[in-house]
Amino acid sequence: MVHFVGAGSGAKDLITVRGKEILENADVIIYAGSLVNPELLDYAKSGCEIYNSAKMTLDEVISVMEKAHRAGKTTARLHTGDPSLYGAIREQMDRLAALGIEFDVCPGVSSFCGAAASLKAEYTLPGVSQTLIITRIAGKTEVPAREKIESLASHGASMAIFLSAGMTEELSRRLIDGGYPPETPAAIVYKATFPDEKIVRCTVAELPIAARQNGISKTAMIVVGNFLGDVYKLSKLYDEGFETEFRKAKK
Repeated sequence: MVHFVGAGSGAKDLITVRGKEILENADVIIYAGSLVNPELLDYAKSGCEIYNSAKMTLDEVISVMEKAHRAGKTTARLHTGDPSLYGAIREQMDRLAALGIEFDVCPGVSSFCGAAASLKAEYTLPGVSQTLIITRIAGKTEVPAREKIESLASHGASMAIFLSAGMTEELSRRLIDGGYPPETPAAIVYKATFPDEKIVRCTVAELPIAARQNGISKTAMIVVGNFLGDVYKLSKLYDEGFETEFRKAKK
C-alpha cells in the first residue's frame, strides 16, 4: 500500500493526525526534500527506510514503491502542503495503478492556508471578494494561455500565487496589466509556518523591490487582493437581523 500524505504548510505539528499516524507506521518514507520540513521525519519508526525524492526521478520513485510493495511493506509518499496542488501525484498514481499497487491520499494544510493564517487574513471577505484564485506564473512548467496572469487578474478577486517568487518583476507587471491597481495590497510569505518564516507586506507595484530587499526568490507564497485591506462588510451569518435554521432574527 502506498499512502500519499500532505505534509502541511511547514510547521511539524500542522500535519494531520491521520498523516502523522501513517508516517509512524510506514516501513518506507519518500519525502519531497526540497520543501518538506525534515522535522516530520522524527515521526518515522526505527528501521524505516527514508528516501529524498528531490534527488530522484519518477522512475526511481516508482521503483522504490514497487520494491516495497513486493516485500509487503507500507510506503508513505510525503508531499509538501496538500498533495493535490502542484504535487505531481497524478503521474505517480497512474503508474501505481498500472502496476496493480493500491494507494490512497491523505490531504494536508496547503501553504496558501498557512500564509493566510500567518497574515491573520481571510481571503473571502464580504463586499471585497468571494473568490480565491490559486495559480502560478509560467516557468519551466507551462500555463495554459487561457490561465495567463492578466486574464485571472481581470476578475479582481483574491489571489494566492505559487511558485512565482523568482519572477516578481514580471508578475507585478502582468498583474497590473490585467487590472489590479498598482496600489493593491499584496504580501510575500516566505516559508509559511516554518520556524524561519518571513512576512513582507507591500503593494502589487512594490512586489519586485520587496522580494529583492528581503532576499526572497523561492519558497514563498505571494498573495494579492483587497482582502489585505481594512474595508469590508460584516458577514450576514452573525447579523442579528439575519434568520437561519438555527437562530431567529432579533429585529
